[in-house]
Amino acid sequence: MTEYRHEPALLAEAIRLLEPRPGGTYIDCTIGGGGHSEGILETMKGRGILLGIDRDPEAIAAAGTRLARFGGAARLRRAPFSRLAGVAAAERIDAADGILYDLGVSSPQLDHAERGMSYRTDAPLDLRMDRTAGETAAELLARLDEKGIADLLHRYGEEPRARAIARRVARAPGRPRTTGALAALVREVAPRPAEKTLSRVFQALRLAVNREAEELEASLPQAIDLLAPDARVLVISYQSIDDRFTKEFFRREAKGCICPPRLPVCRCGRSPRIEILTKRAVRPSASEVATNARARSARLRAARRLTEAAGSRALEEEP
Repeated sequence: MTEYRHEPALLAEAIRLLEPRPGGTYIDCTIGGGGHSEGILETMKGRGILLGIDRDPEAIAAAGTRLARFGGAARLRRAPFSRLAGVAAAERIDAADGILYDLGVSSPQLDHAERGMSYRTDAPLDLRMDRTAGETAAELLARLDEKGIADLLHRYGEEPRARAIARRVARAPGRPRTTGALAALVREVAPRPAEKTLSRVFQALRLAVNREAEELEASLPQAIDLLAPDARVLVISYQSIDDRFTKEFFRREAKGCICPPRLPVCRCGRSPRIEILTKRAVRPSASEVATNARARSARLRAARRLTEAAGSRALEEEP
């Protein structure tokens, strides 16, 4: 296995908001190379449980090596985080003191050309985080018609030239099978320099191939259910689609009564489940970006699980 090293973004801020304590139980839903988990375990002084989940077998192997010094305190499971509740149950975890997501692609996945995550090097058009399952980006492009490709680029990449790019890809003699072939087609349509357009196209394909938005949508409700009272959930995202979904999800879960304003008395009985801890997304400092350029687009949002009593009081105080 090639070296798998990844510098975690917003590590100090994540530790501050998560508040790990010795003897606690924490879940890293995207363990990657283990950077955030290492910080959590160090703060816990190696006492407690850190469950690390990742669908990438190379990430699990790398994290295992990095966290080996913590012994049984670090438990690693290979799985998509949409299966969070099932993995936690298998590890006999019924309540967590903190849950962390660090979304998106890691540095090793970008840097290892054979994974096809980057347009900067020519490689098979793969883009899967788990290369043992699911269809590749090349297979996805071969299956979709022109409208399907345009919809994908618009939804996941927010690409303004989605239709023009889709038309060029769909009408090319044979669909692209390599990153270089796809990049060449995009460059024919995109204005120069084409880097921003290429980034959006490859982002859209990666999100679609790995069903990342659907994974997050399925996983976050499970995380809230798993949190012990006063426990925290943190989400670090790098694309606006992920940050927007997280912000909207937190707002819904933090809201009390959703009855129409015309009703004088609450009928829904809904109580807030969380308190939002970050009024605005936490961004990396200039000094962090200077040492870790890939952290520049990171945004962190955090929330605290309310007790049932706290939720009831919040509902009563709703104007």
